[in-house]
Amino acid sequence: MTSTEQVTLPLSQPHRLSLVIPMYNEELNVAPMAARVHEALRGYSHPWELILVNDGSADSTEQQMRKAQQQYGTHVRVVNLQRNFGQTAAMQAGIDAARGDVIAMMDGDLQNDPIDIPRMVNRLLDEDLDLVAGWRKNRKDGLWLRKIPSRIANRLIRRITQVHLHDYGCSLKVFRADLLRTVRLYGEMHRFIPAWLASSTAPSRIKEEVVHHHARQFGESKYGISRTFRVILDLLSVYFFMRYKSRPGHFFGQFGFIFGALGALILGYLFIVKIFLGEDIGTRPLLMAGILFVVVAVQFFTTGVLSELIARTYFESSNTRSYVVRNAQAVASASDADWMRPV
Repeated sequence: MTSTEQVTLPLSQPHRLSLVIPMYNEELNVAPMAARVHEALRGYSHPWELILVNDGSADSTEQQMRKAQQQYGTHVRVVNLQRNFGQTAAMQAGIDAARGDVIAMMDGDLQNDPIDIPRMVNRLLDEDLDLVAGWRKNRKDGLWLRKIPSRIANRLIRRITQVHLHDYGCSLKVFRADLLRTVRLYGEMHRFIPAWLASSTAPSRIKEEVVHHHARQFGESKYGISRTFRVILDLLSVYFFMRYKSRPGHFFGQFGFIFGALGALILGYLFIVKIFLGEDIGTRPLLMAGILFVVVAVQFFTTGVLSELIARTYFESSNTRSYVVRNAQAVASASDADWMRPV
């Protein structure tokens, strides 16, 4: 199957599809991208919309988006950000604007191919999944600056998040909208969306699909090796929130116990040396180390208590729950007749 073929798959479940494409300084890619999307979805059997997000481009990207809207119709929607906020923020803006039950996202540089979207949506619905992520198995990028750092990052992310995907960096993904809206994206968090969703759904409901990938034809890549450091910092945040979002006291408490135990052992040893052996311990560096460990332990315990208070305030004041109900609509629609009554 070539990337120019149109794919029409039978989609059994009624739905509406929102395709979100963020763009930054991609004036040469807007027109061919819009044309490619309409070619790929020409035979789509359900309502769909195309959301083009202009991430504060300094070129004529916005004007090209407006032209595409005029050419194809009002189902092409333009979200114009005030300035360049970054890819993650642009994706979040598109998610907030999306009206579909299923949301697909992809890059706007024509390296992702919208021909894969119907197949991915079909798998999402037929297999009752929450996310189908693209896997660029035959990636058309440079080896040293793109492929090797990406492989290292993917392996590190898999190890820390325990969500086993081959390609976290592929922007082509298809989601159930109700679950995707349970997370908010910040920083460089767009590559960690599967990990964020894994905190609200079972990892078995997250799958990947091999997708087409093309070499960039127009414009320049916005990514470089410097992004690796930001990804590592964001990965630490993901690790914390995945495991300790609703119980941060456990995270800080474990360090408090470690330092407290070390401090107690050191001071206990010095106590024995002083009382039973009569040695002078006032000038020993070990005494300062023991006191320091105890003080650090108290700080960790205090931070844990404060974090617990903040977490409780967050959940109670924002109506945010520490769980996600899959059949929330059915649960909410229960009527007074749905009771077992005495015969």
